[in-house]
Order: sequence, then structure tokens, then C-alpha cells
Amino acid sequence: MKNENQRAPHLTAVLVGDNAASQTYVKNKMKAAAEVGITSETKQLPKTISEIELLSILTDLNNDDNVDGILVQLPLPDHINERKICNFVSCDKDVDGFNEKNIGRLCLDMNTLIPCTPLGIKELIKRSEIETFGKHAVVVGRSKTVGMPMMMLLHADGRHETGAMDATVTICHRFTPPSDLKQLCKMADIVIVATGIPGLIKEDMIKPGATVIDVGITRVFDEKTGKSKLVGDVDYENVKKVAGFITPVPGGVGPMTVAMLMRNTFVAAKKLAESRNDKFIN
Repeated sequence: MKNENQRAPHLTAVLVGDNAASQTYVKNKMKAAAEVGITSETKQLPKTISEIELLSILTDLNNDDNVDGILVQLPLPDHINERKICNFVSCDKDVDGFNEKNIGRLCLDMNTLIPCTPLGIKELIKRSEIETFGKHAVVVGRSKTVGMPMMMLLHADGRHETGAMDATVTICHRFTPPSDLKQLCKMADIVIVATGIPGLIKEDMIKPGATVIDVGITRVFDEKTGKSKLVGDVDYENVKKVAGFITPVPGGVGPMTVAMLMRNTFVAAKKLAESRNDKFIN
């Protein structure tokens, strides 16, 4: 960017309310931005802010040429419609990849800003040289931010713009009978879990040598230490005995999610700069 006389990419985070976990997540994202040379700011807003007021702030950010990426930290207070807010963020600045148009482009296997957690998992798989072509992948959890876009990246045609992974995909959710969940996971070459249910995936559910990626993170009380600790959706200590690859919690998928947020911010900044240059030339 400097070689092309462009300013550094700029990311603005919008944080509504005083949720401690959200504040920590945003703080870590801003720290990562500073480490890679992305300028950033956090707009801390009261939890009592109205939806109309929040939309007005987003309008200003959408129209601000000095802002390349907009991150609205979820969850939002109950009186604010999250889907409406996510859709209101400019597609070009939607570094979370949650705008319905960006999700639609992903589903059509088109170049777009992809949700950060699924994109990070894709990078983990690719850089670990784990074979996905024709392999069986099970995604446990069908959220719109992880499970659904993860399924799209796994099964879509790798020859197209998203560079997807050509796997055969099964998606499981809260209404999948436990016996079926166990059987499907046991058949899978890759298991990706994002449910928020601690220890859901057990050792006897995993095929020897399979890849297990744990997106879940829950704070629980540890009776041995008398303190709280973070755990995932996978019984890590036992599953690692049979898995070929496995991600820890914390320290596995989380850092990759932040890294992909930085990537999306850079991609957005570059495309916006090119668009501004084209308008100037024309």
C-alpha cells in the first residue's frame, strides 16, 4: 500500500453495550490490527442506543472514505435487529462477511468477503496440507456465521472464485439424534464442531487419523483447581489420542479468526482504493 502511495487500511469496530467478552474480543482485534499496520478505532456505544441511532452511525461509516472495514461486534442488545444491522453495513466494508449479499455471493461460489471463522478454518486445513478433495466432512452446528458458510466452503467447486475444498459434506444440528451424530462423525475424515456444548464430541465418535477442528469456546468451573477455564466442544484430552490433527481451545481457531479479519480488512482497503482511483481517472 505504501509503495502505491496509499494510506494504511483502517478498521472501525462498533461495540454496543458493556458485555465483558465482547470488549475482550474487540480489544484483541484492535491489538492485532496494530501489529500488522492497520489503523483502527473502536466506537463504544451505550446499550440503550436505539436502532435508528445505530443505523445513523453506520451510515456515516459507510460513507467515510477513510474507513475501509466496519466490524459490528455481536451480540447486540435484544431491542436491536442483528440481521438488519449486518445487512446495513456496506458490502464493500463488511469485513465480517455477514451482509446478506456477501453471504449470497459465497453461496454462488463468487469472490467476496468471507466470514472470518470459516475462512480461518479453510486456511488451517490448506496450510496443514490436509486433503479435502472427495473426503467426507461433518459440520456440527448450523449457525449462519460459522456452520452454514463453513459447509459452503467445504463442498463447493475448488476451480471457482472462492477456492473451495470439494468435500462431501454432512451438516448436523441440535435435532440430529445423538446416535446418528456419533455414526456420522465416526465416518468423517474431517469433523468441524461449532455448538457451544462443552465436551460434545467424544473419543469414540472420531475415526483414527481424522481431522478435528473445534470452534466452540465456553467458560466452565474447574472442580480440581476451583477456578474457571475455557473449554471447547471437543473432549480434547481424549480425542487427541485418536485424531490425526486437532485444534486446541483456546489458541486454535480463535487466532485464525482474528487473522482473517485482518486479511479481509486489507482486501477491502485495496479494492476500495482501486475503485476510488478508477473514479478519479474516469
